[in-house]
Parts: sequence; C-alpha cells; structure tokens
Amino acid sequence: MSSPLGLGIVGSGSIAGAHVHSLVGVRDVEVVAVQGRNAGTVTALADTCRTLGVGDPTTTDDLAELARDPRVEAIWITTPNHVRVETVERLCDEVASGRAALTGIAVEKPLGRTLGEARRVVDALDDAGVLGGYLENQVFAPGLVRAHEILWARGASLSGNPYLARCAGEHAGPHRGWFWDGQRQGGGVLNDMTCHAVEASRHLLTPPGADASQWLTPVSVSASIAALKWTRPGYADELAARYPGEVDYRAHPAEDHARATIHFTNGDGELVVAETTTSWSFVGAGLRLSFELLGPEYSLAVNTLETPAKIFLSRRPQGEAGEDLVEKQNAEQGLMPVHEDEALTYGVTGENRHMVQAFRAKRTPSESVADGLVVSELLMAAYLSAETGQTVELPSTDLDDFVPQVATGTWDPASAGRRR
Repeated sequence: MSSPLGLGIVGSGSIAGAHVHSLVGVRDVEVVAVQGRNAGTVTALADTCRTLGVGDPTTTDDLAELARDPRVEAIWITTPNHVRVETVERLCDEVASGRAALTGIAVEKPLGRTLGEARRVVDALDDAGVLGGYLENQVFAPGLVRAHEILWARGASLSGNPYLARCAGEHAGPHRGWFWDGQRQGGGVLNDMTCHAVEASRHLLTPPGADASQWLTPVSVSASIAALKWTRPGYADELAARYPGEVDYRAHPAEDHARATIHFTNGDGELVVAETTTSWSFVGAGLRLSFELLGPEYSLAVNTLETPAKIFLSRRPQGEAGEDLVEKQNAEQGLMPVHEDEALTYGVTGENRHMVQAFRAKRTPSESVADGLVVSELLMAAYLSAETGQTVELPSTDLDDFVPQVATGTWDPASAGRRR
C-alpha cells in the first residue's frame, strides 16, 4: 500500500482550520508540517491536526524550512491575499533551485489581487514544473455536484444546453481585518466572494467532466459595486473599533455589495449568461450560498440555509455569541439552521479529496490554477465595468496592468452605480 500524501499547510487562519477539519473525510493524506507567522495559531492548528487524527505536524515560521522538509510532497497555501504571490514564488524558487521537491501546490481563492498577480502565480508554478490546484470549494459542494450531474444527464441531453446560471454568496462580513482592507485584500466583496460565484457559474454551465475553459468563451462583463451598509457612520465606527489601525471605512471604503453579469458563448456556439450577486451586508442566520441553473425544460436550485436540521431557542437563554450552528452566524435565538458538517456542505472536503487524488497521481487537478486565472480576468473586468459604467468586451480588453480603485484606496462610493 502506498504511503499517504505528505501535506504542508502555509497559513493558520480560519480557512486553514476548515481544510484541516475537512481532512477527516479525506483518505491518503497526512498533515506533516504547518508554517505561519503567528506562533499561537500555528501551534493551535497543529494541535487540531493531532486531535482530529489527520497528522502530527511539525511547526515553523520559516517557509523555506517547510518546503525543504522531505516529508512535504504538496502544499496548501492559505495566506492572506497580499502575501500570496510572494509565497508561491518563494516556494517555486526552492523547487527550481533543487533545494525542495514538491509535486503540487494548491492555492486558495482568489489566485491574486489582480490579473497580473494571478499570472505571476501561474508562471511561477509552470517554470518550476509544479502542479497547481485552485482551491475553489463551491464547485465541489456535494449538493451542487449531484444536481449538476443529474440535470445535464436528464435535462440537457434531452432538451438542450442550459443557458442561465445564477449564483450568490452573502454574509454579514469577514472575520479578519485584512479582508476589509481593499489594498491588502485586493478589493471588497467582489474580489472576496464573487470569485466563488463566477467559478460556480462556469461549472454549472459546463458539461460534467468537460474543461470550462474549453467549453466557455467569455464575451463581455457588466458589473456594479456599492457600499450599502458598512460606510454608514455607526458601522464605519464599529469596524474601526473592531480593527484599530487596520480598517477605516470613512477614508478608504471597500464595496460590500457587488453584481456582475457575464456573457459567454458555449461549445455549441450558443449565448449563455452568468448572473452573480455577492454581499457583506446580508442580515440572516449566517452564510447563504444559492445556486440556480436554467435550461429549455429544466431548472436547478440549491440554498445552503435550507438545511435538513434546525433548532429553536426562545428569548430566555442568553448564551455567548459563536458559530456553532452555521458559518457567519448572526444570532443565537429563534429558528436557526444547523449544518451537520460545514466542510462537506460547502465543498471543502470534496475539493481536498480531489486535490489529494490528483497530486498522488501526479496529474493536474480539474480545478487548476488555469481556472483561477480565468476567474481573475473576469473579476478585473467586473471592477473595470463598475468603475467606468460600461460593459467590458473580452478578449479585446487588456486587463494585465489594471488595478481596481478599491485596491488602491481611491474608490469613491458616491460615484458607484452611474452608468454611462
């Protein structure tokens, strides 16, 4: 029997924790090392690995030490966006120089803060000869995967290709200060969450087993962004108090609402459309992901807050705030949805199972950095459209050097939504 894949994790924040918890449902992998800048969270993540039985990792703050560890065969990068490119490039330099031997590197979404950064990630991996995976969990969500398979087999095969995908992701705001900082994160909710909705749309509009980049050709992007909640004085003050010295939405706001419509032509030359909506200003039980796919004689709908389990708590219990029921939980009373396994529901387990299998077989994952590059281009087209008020035509628009105003700290919400 072959040995499990030796996994190194770079970063020790909430998404790294989600990956570790998901590995309980993944075979043939063992976390052997964790690297990060925060010794406390790195140690806690390693302890979680041991508690869950998914590895007994060493810990370090030295990225080169992690890469050179002979037990490490693949690395998951979960670092904040503003250090992601340099992290990939440093790892790939270790491989190219012969100081490290890595089969694959999987990179969390988005691939870069700009299309230029995303290209640097892809180029670094290609130059080093390292397989690259794009950690986009939603396309591996089991409900979405199964419904997608059935609809294409029973609907599209009999009545024609689907023509409209609608994907939305909404919650009340991120967990860490850097997410709210347009310069470190690369934008606001469009960069943070629309990347999910765009890739889920591409997935739904593509036949199972086919390459979305081969089946779908982007034609145009029309988008708008807005600051609906968090720039209001009371909420801006709340963010400043929550993240002192990190976030100032009075001076440097980021969008908390985004909408994008993307036109593609599919492999049969037909026009198909993706509609995406994302928000950090959603008030509800917690994170809500919704997906729809429409075709000539069929439709699909998935909503992650329509859970099989719910609980009700009256006004009398006054417990502490937490996220033990659902991610981004907003309440501890009333009728609340319960996710029995969030890592499974949101697709984290499925994506890690796929990445592990691909890297052990030394093949490129189906969700590769090439897909992440396409998503980055579509996100930048959306920002450009939102800034100019015009539809961005593709592939004729060169976005390699484009940096959104939100990412430079110069965006004015008062100008948002003005179509020319």
